[in-house]
Amino acid sequence: MGLEHSHLHRHGHAHGHDHGHHHGHGLHQHHHIGDSAKLRTVFLLNLCFTVVEIIGAFLTNSAAIMADALHDLGDSIALGMAWALEKQAVKKSSARYSYGYGRLSLLAAFINAVVLIGGGLFVLSEVVPRLLAPEATSAPGMILLALGGIAVNGVAVWRLQGGATMNAKVAMWHLLEDVLGWVAVLIVGITLLFIDLYILDSILSLLITLYILYNVLGNLKRTAELFLQAAPEGVDMSQLAQRLREIRLVEDCHHTHLWSLDGNHHVLSTHLVVDESADEAQIREIKQRARETLGGLRLTHITIEIEYPGDCSMTESRIEELPAMP
Repeated sequence: MGLEHSHLHRHGHAHGHDHGHHHGHGLHQHHHIGDSAKLRTVFLLNLCFTVVEIIGAFLTNSAAIMADALHDLGDSIALGMAWALEKQAVKKSSARYSYGYGRLSLLAAFINAVVLIGGGLFVLSEVVPRLLAPEATSAPGMILLALGGIAVNGVAVWRLQGGATMNAKVAMWHLLEDVLGWVAVLIVGITLLFIDLYILDSILSLLITLYILYNVLGNLKRTAELFLQAAPEGVDMSQLAQRLREIRLVEDCHHTHLWSLDGNHHVLSTHLVVDESADEAQIREIKQRARETLGGLRLTHITIEIEYPGDCSMTESRIEELPAMP
């Protein structure tokens, strides 16, 4: 549904701005509310089991479990913060925050990724010395804690699966790391029942931590790109501009910008230069065709400015305009 503002330009033509506010708001809020409830559940699960881990680490003398326990404590703090910010993200827009508070979810995702990287580096600092001087651990205790950890964190990962926001996706990596870490502990515990190869504890912990760090760094990169208002992944801006130029009576398309609010809901603005002969009815048709062309992008806000040749009064952008497709 669009809100239009029109005024007569120098040729007597209607010069219009179309601001589309799509029905994605309700869907946006629904996703955030669902993700908030999921984050609350996994926060409480993670916090309770972290206490069990800390006690168990002292009883089993396992470096992997102690590292996991301290790491999970950091995870619990990060998840609690993510839950709090996710709840704020569903607040309605205000005069100052006209797009709403959805990017708080993105901020939480960024902080969570940083915390997870910090926890991974801490695990590495604990594991490396054990590689040089392995210490005996309690295999039965490790197995019991591993089974509990797999169950608790497995439920948490399942709860967060399908999360719509980047915040929920990054939080899921926290918990997936824990599941994989506990699988490693379980394997080591079972092995130690038969042979005293204590270095396995450190080797498996090292491999799991490096794997998770690799994935989290990728999420951190994508989150940083969203903060910098990069176009969403998978969108060819040149092709998109060309499709808009192919609309009947559209002569050119420039100042086309596409960015994302939270990784799931996007915003687009563009200037369409139309033929001098286009009347008001034809302009309305052009706008409708443009909205149809942009329909598959999950756009929450669309701004379409209609211009005639030579009308654009905006200062030339320092960013190179998108060229026409050959």
